[in-house]
Amino acid sequence: MLVNIPLKKTIDNSYDIMIDTLPSLHFNKKVAIVTNTTVSKLHLNYLKKHLDVKELHVIVLQDGEQYKNQQSIDKILNSLFENRFNRKSLLIAFGGGVIGDMTGFSASIYQRGIDFIQIPTTLLSQVDASVGGKTGMNNSYGKNLIGAFHQPRAVYIDSYFLTTLPSREFNAGFAEILKMAVTFNKDFFKFLQNANLNDESVLQDVIKKAVATKANVVALDEKEHGIRAALNYGHTFAHVIENETKYKKYLHGEAVSIGMVMANELAVQMNLMSSDEAKTIKELLIKYDLPVEYEIKNIQKFYDAFFLDKKSSDTRITFIIPHGIGDVKISDECSKELVVSVLEKFGAR
Repeated sequence: MLVNIPLKKTIDNSYDIMIDTLPSLHFNKKVAIVTNTTVSKLHLNYLKKHLDVKELHVIVLQDGEQYKNQQSIDKILNSLFENRFNRKSLLIAFGGGVIGDMTGFSASIYQRGIDFIQIPTTLLSQVDASVGGKTGMNNSYGKNLIGAFHQPRAVYIDSYFLTTLPSREFNAGFAEILKMAVTFNKDFFKFLQNANLNDESVLQDVIKKAVATKANVVALDEKEHGIRAALNYGHTFAHVIENETKYKKYLHGEAVSIGMVMANELAVQMNLMSSDEAKTIKELLIKYDLPVEYEIKNIQKFYDAFFLDKKSSDTRITFIIPHGIGDVKISDECSKELVVSVLEKFGAR
């Protein structure tokens, strides 16, 4: 006997990304703001002034990548249960990428899924992490290995929040902007070489370009079965670096910066990128005080960690390799000898 469940249908997960001053938001339902200790002190009152809701709760987590774990997820979920949130309730992710990922993941699993919106407060989360529906948390095996695709209902990007952002955090966000330019838009890369991001109008334009680039890629490949994986340029290396340093030494964008340098070296070895192009990218990273060096203490251990990457299989590692500036190649055919030869350039001296 065969029983078929006809579930083939189109689900519209479309949503708007508003890049402007935060508007007044009205929700006739229970709403929980999920934020961290830093953002709550700086901007929580600003957000509350823009909210008109039936019932408001605030969940404050510790600030830092090291808190992107099961304990923080439990704190969010327990608060929702204790305050009797239901499937019509709403979460607001109010912070950087860590808060966005954990809020989205909690929304995806609470009562099998409730809505959430993103109000990102860092440059990195505004241009990248808040867009695309990737949610999750870290564990001892690596970064974002537990998670779900769960699209927000809306994203509100207000550059006001960047006025209190430390320069180190701002620069980390630039790494994600550069990532999208190198892989998808050579003209955007050229623009970034001379752009003055201290000029608010220029910064707004850069944010719009980066968000539009990511939005186009996500629309083509929402669940990362193909081209969306290219947005992980630098991340295959970066995630190993972050895990090795226990998420305490580098901000995510800083680790991505180093990862891009490593990926560029792989591209040079494969004749996909010239040494001059790799040097140009490296110089732009240095311009924004981003790290470009890392000492690998155990090359075999570093290499083995690649197999925990979500894009890899049991026997093959998938690398995102820039093809010049403005194009990209996704490959699982890099030999171990080739990859190790690249890692050796970053080995202990």
